Amino acid sequence: MTKNTKKQNQTVSVSIFRKRLRKFRTFKRGYYSFIVLLTAYVISFFLPLMVGNKPLLVTYEGKAYFPLVNFYQSNEFGMEGSEEPNYRILQEHFKAKDKGTVIMPPYPYHPNESLLDMPGEPPHAPSKSHWCGTDNRGRDVFARLVYGFRISISFALITTFFAYTVGITIGAMLGYFGGRFDIIMQRFIEIWSSMPFLYTVIIVSSILQPNFFLLSVVLMFFGWMGMTYYVRGEFYREKAKDYVAGAITMGAGHREIIFRHILPNALPPVISFAPFAVVGNIFALVGLDFLGFGLPPPTSSWGQLVQQGMDDVTTAWWLVLTPLSALFLTLLMVVFIGEAIREAFDPKVFSRLR
Repeated sequence: MTKNTKKQNQTVSVSIFRKRLRKFRTFKRGYYSFIVLLTAYVISFFLPLMVGNKPLLVTYEGKAYFPLVNFYQSNEFGMEGSEEPNYRILQEHFKAKDKGTVIMPPYPYHPNESLLDMPGEPPHAPSKSHWCGTDNRGRDVFARLVYGFRISISFALITTFFAYTVGITIGAMLGYFGGRFDIIMQRFIEIWSSMPFLYTVIIVSSILQPNFFLLSVVLMFFGWMGMTYYVRGEFYREKAKDYVAGAITMGAGHREIIFRHILPNALPPVISFAPFAVVGNIFALVGLDFLGFGLPPPTSSWGQLVQQGMDDVTTAWWLVLTPLSALFLTLLMVVFIGEAIREAFDPKVFSRLR
């Protein structure tokens, strides 16, 4: 076998997924944005080890204590009271008395902790101890930003996943079965899409206490319709091709034809639009928090920080600048990822039928 023949066999054996992955990596800003965002999101699940007011380890009188997983009273460390101690004060106390050690996280402030022992009235400007200052309740802004990042990304991913699951399923059935079913469901979708989203959220918020999963469900109910049109169009195009007719003649059922044969060829537009749907859901959560219909206090929220800063932009500028900067950088990286995915999954470049 010649070298040219070997090269041709290697080229043919490369899967379409690997081709698209190589194409994705060629778009450097999208690829590196994906690496940075994925790394930051994974790290965010270990935030209590890096940002928090509970120490990683306390040693006192030869015993080891782990406040991250257990509750300890102040009198267990030779201090008065039965409540949980302020471990930063305990750390200074141990240093002065040389009685033990307290190993705090690198950034020793919790996002819901009100720092009322600081001089002056909150909000406090950024300083060496508090990188992004504090809000109007004395809570550290940097701690709330990093915890809010995890909440925002998780909310957007969960909402997008369930909205796309519903939208893809309904769009697939509309495009595959067509006929009266398609016409009736299209009228239902048109009526449903005309419902005002914000008014619905206000009504739900007045009846129920908003929380993470309730808001995700509400946004999912309004976010599935857009993807339905794309999937429906792709199914109308794909079901007219020969491989679908071949599957039917071989006795394949509707479920197998929809999900095994047609759907893989209809996924490129779905995957291409997914990052932009994530952007929309992040922005929706920030907007709801800003308007007061989002996550309840004291949940770490970028929108609540912006709302606090808008009350007094001139003196508390950091409450507006820091969350908007974090929002801008996050959305920018997601958009870069979306551009790279859109180019990598371009059907004009790679197709399953070639």
